[in-house]
Amino acid sequence: MVFSSTLFLLYFLPIFLIVYNLVPKKFKNYIILISSLLFYAWGAPKFIFVVILSIIFTFYLVRTINNSSNIKKRRILLFIGVLINIGLLAYFKYANFFVENVNFLFSKMGYEPAKWIEVALPIGISFFTFQTITYILDVYRKVHSPLDKLTDYMLYIMAFPQMIAGPIVRFNTIADQIIKRDEVIDDKLAGFYRFSIGLAKKVLIANVMAAQADQIFNGNILDLSTPNAWLGMVAYTFQIYFDFAGYSDMAIGLGKMMGFTFPENFDMPYTSKSISEFWRRWHMTLGNFMKDYLYIPLGGNKVSKRRMYFNLWVVFLISGLWHGASWNFVIWGAYHGLFLVLDKMFLIKFLNKIGGFFSTIFTFIIVMIGWVLFRSETLEFALQYIKKLFTFTLANDFYPRPDFSIMIFVSILFAFITSLKFGNKIKDFFFNKNTYSIKQHILLTLMTIVLLFLSVSFIVSSDFNPFIYYRF
Repeated sequence: MVFSSTLFLLYFLPIFLIVYNLVPKKFKNYIILISSLLFYAWGAPKFIFVVILSIIFTFYLVRTINNSSNIKKRRILLFIGVLINIGLLAYFKYANFFVENVNFLFSKMGYEPAKWIEVALPIGISFFTFQTITYILDVYRKVHSPLDKLTDYMLYIMAFPQMIAGPIVRFNTIADQIIKRDEVIDDKLAGFYRFSIGLAKKVLIANVMAAQADQIFNGNILDLSTPNAWLGMVAYTFQIYFDFAGYSDMAIGLGKMMGFTFPENFDMPYTSKSISEFWRRWHMTLGNFMKDYLYIPLGGNKVSKRRMYFNLWVVFLISGLWHGASWNFVIWGAYHGLFLVLDKMFLIKFLNKIGGFFSTIFTFIIVMIGWVLFRSETLEFALQYIKKLFTFTLANDFYPRPDFSIMIFVSILFAFITSLKFGNKIKDFFFNKNTYSIKQHILLTLMTIVLLFLSVSFIVSSDFNPFIYYRF
């Protein structure tokens, strides 16, 4: 089940909201948990028990860590908890990749390939594994005490708004809200507005961009002309942004409707003036997780320059591999790691000299080329595609889809709106404002009704298109 489906929008969500708002406060967490189990089981019934067993194991292991005063025992249990959860992720997500590469080496050496039954990937495993790790480490470091009830911990891991594709919610930021939270009508309405904006981003913009990107990326690479290569790259660049940012908006909005405050995940990333800035604005919860739980423990900036550059490469190689079990994702991570190192060495100084406009254009092009690595099924295809960007072969069939020609202007406007003087005011009004006047509520409610009507109409009349980050 996905947010942008008629099943969720017309049945699951209305029923959930009615029941959730009618039951007494002491039962609200149970309603979220039961709904979350149904939500996950609908899409991955075979894996629901794997997730539940992992949750039960981690809950009691962390309680033992918290209750123990023996430092050695605590460290051993910490190692076991992290190892088992990372092990589950590695098995389900990377076993096929490992066997494929081993068999490739075997074939080069003249040996028979190893027999292997492919492992299916549980949806959302990357996200709930990272949240599990934050729970283990936050309790181990005594940042926050563990939850007393298994059902509360299960809710933290499995809450349906953000379990499948984030944002990654760190335990210490949400723990108190799980136990006790205030729910006010302004938050519920603001959450409803935010949800409708996210849905519109996904359905009205990202899906249109996806149709154009798929048409080009799924074609014959040998026949690809330079104009069409750039067209496909631009289409995917806006598809992945509005798809993932739209999902994050929907998750944050749903959380608000339940009284939760989930962290922001995007901050106008395509307006960035360097790759370093881009990663402070794109998928911010992943970036913060990698910084606090990997980069800083490796030494961060408090080491020699060579070691710092090495640390950046390690973090982004792992980040690339986290996104998918394929060499193109590893190279994508290395590609961004390279530009982060160059930023530290000299690139930011150069970009500052050429001015904000040109540095934004430069950074945007670097990001777009990186998305080719991300979108391509194989590394060979990606390299051929990037080569086509610069062969300057003309196209006799350069005809963007009519819907793309319209929505590309909308995409550019909303991706770069904060570059305009009034853009930040618009952004703050829709995303950062806590309370609205009666007139503003009426205006936003009308806007929401229009967006929901258009979105549902498009969903009913178009092909199903799941969120990109459901794959991870």
